[in-house]
Amino acid sequence: MSAPLPPAAALRRIAFLLERAREASYRVSAYRTAAAVVDGLGAEQLDLKIRTNTLKDLKGVGPKTAAVIVQAHKGQVPEYLASLEEAYAEQLPAADDVAAFRAALKGDLHAHSDWSDGGSPIREMAEAAIALGHEYLALTDHSPRLTVANGLSPERLEKQLDVVAALNEELAPFRILTGIECDINPDGSLDQTDELLGRLDVVVASVHSELRAPRAQMTERMLAAVANPHTDVLGHCTGRLVIGRKQRNGEQKPRPESEFDAEAVFTACVENGTAVEINSRPERLDPPRRLLSLAVELGCEFSIDTDAHAPGQLDWQYNGCERAIECGVPVERVINTRSADDLLAWTEG
Repeated sequence: MSAPLPPAAALRRIAFLLERAREASYRVSAYRTAAAVVDGLGAEQLDLKIRTNTLKDLKGVGPKTAAVIVQAHKGQVPEYLASLEEAYAEQLPAADDVAAFRAALKGDLHAHSDWSDGGSPIREMAEAAIALGHEYLALTDHSPRLTVANGLSPERLEKQLDVVAALNEELAPFRILTGIECDINPDGSLDQTDELLGRLDVVVASVHSELRAPRAQMTERMLAAVANPHTDVLGHCTGRLVIGRKQRNGEQKPRPESEFDAEAVFTACVENGTAVEINSRPERLDPPRRLLSLAVELGCEFSIDTDAHAPGQLDWQYNGCERAIECGVPVERVINTRSADDLLAWTEG
């Protein structure tokens, strides 16, 4: 049986195990949401809520999550967690190892706001990152080609840079890094002007179209993008969806990996100083373990990101940390363990 954990850590551990069991995403979200609520309480507030039996009055805490909080607060292993550990945890890293890896991260380099297809204003995303203990958050809304995601035209991106500059004055010392998730065009070019890309702190380059292109064609496309001097991070490299997700027009089915020469692409990442993203979204978990292990072997650097489209999703970095441990990613090769100044020195180098 696992050792007792603090309430928030116990809730997150349950979420990890439910994800591994491919339980419904709403169940996973319930435990992550409750963990975020607990994180927002001081020790005395939490103790008062438990003593007065008012935990369930908190938005985001229900009967099941409240029971976990109470048992963990008493120094016990919650009954539900114990049952899940017994059923699913054999191959998982220890919770304290995951927590330690997560604690080394100083920020998140892939997040979206309501300027593209995210659901919340930039300020709310930043405040959520601050609450999680981040020192910075890269704002990486989509580029113009992805019209379905309300991608930013050059004019809108210009305006966003002004908004971010004003927010940074208010939120200092926390820093919103300017950025973009830039579409990799079919010819391997990036979907934004060179002038604007040169002004951004972080450029995440991702393939979102023609995902079933032939292996050779996809390889050349990705090699060109990785070699682009503006590219800092190769986003969700296979484009897979391991579980479906709800869309406005119905349920999206799982999606297989794109085919490309991973050894060639990861070697190019090493040669060009481009980090490979470990995407923490539960439906992506990209790259797959075999490719992540290959990237480690070839000497890649990494960025553990959430690809968050809502404030609560910024807590998903635990997923990426878990996979990093499983695949032997050295923490010193994760670029978002660096301070903002050191990270920007790297992206500008």
